[in-house]
Order: sequence, then C-alpha cells, then structure tokens
Amino acid sequence: MIVLKNLTKKFGQFTAVDSVNLEIGTGEFFGLLGLNGAGKTTTISMLSTLLLPTQGEIYIDGELLTRKKTALKRKISVITQEYSMRQDMDMDEIMEYQGRLYYMPKKEIQRKSEELLEFCGLTSARKKTVRKLSGGMKRKLMVCRALLTGPEILLLDEPTAGMDAVSRRQMWDLLKQLNGKNLTILLTTHYMEEAESLCGRVAMMAHGKIEEIDTPRNFIHGLGQFAVDETAGGKTLAHYFSTKEEALAFAAHTDSSIRLRDTTLEDVFVERAKYGGK
Repeated sequence: MIVLKNLTKKFGQFTAVDSVNLEIGTGEFFGLLGLNGAGKTTTISMLSTLLLPTQGEIYIDGELLTRKKTALKRKISVITQEYSMRQDMDMDEIMEYQGRLYYMPKKEIQRKSEELLEFCGLTSARKKTVRKLSGGMKRKLMVCRALLTGPEILLLDEPTAGMDAVSRRQMWDLLKQLNGKNLTILLTTHYMEEAESLCGRVAMMAHGKIEEIDTPRNFIHGLGQFAVDETAGGKTLAHYFSTKEEALAFAAHTDSSIRLRDTTLEDVFVERAKYGGK
C-alpha cells in the first residue's frame, strides 16, 4: 500500500504540491488527473525519490520512504514522459544495462529480458537500435526496462504521450495485463478515455491539492449519465441529464442541431476545469 501524509513540495514561494493525503491499495490501478501545473508530475517525482518533500511523508507497505532505503526503492519503477534511453543501443543492450545497474546476475537479466520482450511483443525487433524504433515500441521497451527488476509499484507519468491511437490501445491492453498480476499502478494522463478505461479510482488534482477521489463511473453519474450536445451559432454547448428520458425531452424542445450521447470522464474533467476544480 502507498500512503501519502500531508505531502508538500515548495519551490521557493510556489507550492507545487499542497498537503496531499492519499492511500492507494496494493494491486490498485489509480489515476491522478489535472491540468498542466496541477502537481501530478511533482507528486510522481517525490514517490520516485527524484524530488524530496518539503513537508510530509510517503509510506510504502508501512515503511517510511527515503532515498537511503535501497530495498524499499527497488519496489518502485518509473516510466517518464521522455524517452530516457540511449539511441545507439538495441533492446538487449538496454535491458542488460538496466540489470547491471541493479547488480542482477547475467543469466537472470537474460531470462527476464526474454520473458518481458516476448510479453510486450518486441522479440522480433530486439536487435534494432532505439533510434529506429517507432514511438509505440519505445514506450513498450520502457515498460520492459521498468519491469526487469521485479517492482511491486509502477509509476506512469503520461506513458502514452505522443503515441498514435493503435499503439495507445496496445499499451492499455499491456497495462491491464500487468495490473492483473497484482502490480500497483499510479497513472497520470491527459487522455481521459485512458483513465476511464484503466483506472479503478481517480483523483482530481488542482493547484497542488487533491479535490476529490472517486471511481470514473461515479464521477460521470455525478455530472449526468447522458449528454446532449447543442450546436447553435457555430458553438456547441453540452447539457447533462441523469436519465435518457430527460435528455430526449430536452432535445425534443430545441430547434438547434443536437446529438445525444453517453457522458464521459472527459466531460467531467472539462466541466470541473471551467471552475478551477469542483
């Protein structure tokens, strides 16, 4: 279990993360959502010990996380937004280098590399250098590298940024399989469809604070399960309703161009963003 207690990070007079309290259960797939500057990446950076908190603590399975606790840090792997891999190395070299950093035996590196590359569908491209890989393959390789050391927690900071729709969905399938193996996953993303599809719970974050935590379904139902998009004068305005009957009744009494659809988590995010949070 991950527990954040009054977690705070300040940069001078600016508070990037402000007294965050959060519990994430073992094996949970949890999403952290918010606009740019909300504090998501800073939170991930503190969980990875890349940044140290100004105040507050992080506990992993009841133990206080610090940079000096190597065994505890080994439970955590991070996949960042950037492609942090040598461009002139092939997949086998990337995996071997990562394993050596963690003093893994050579045979263990080879065994686990074979297993992970096959699991991610990368075996046929293993001798290609990183610079020759597609964006989707690079992301999958970063997943393989992160899993090589057998972590219990995977921190994903916008892992599908820049990927095409097909590659992104392949990554979703991969992450679902990993979570099915009881891997705890914390995800930050700007793709609301991604969070809605993958996460059991999500936290809405704004101005360094967590405003609310709930399931994607409950967030959607709180806004209204059905949406009517009304287009007039070149502008589209969404109206939300609890039942389809209410939505149809509204649609029947408007002369504008309308479209009836299911409400999405993106609708929730956009509506909340209009008011700076809740």
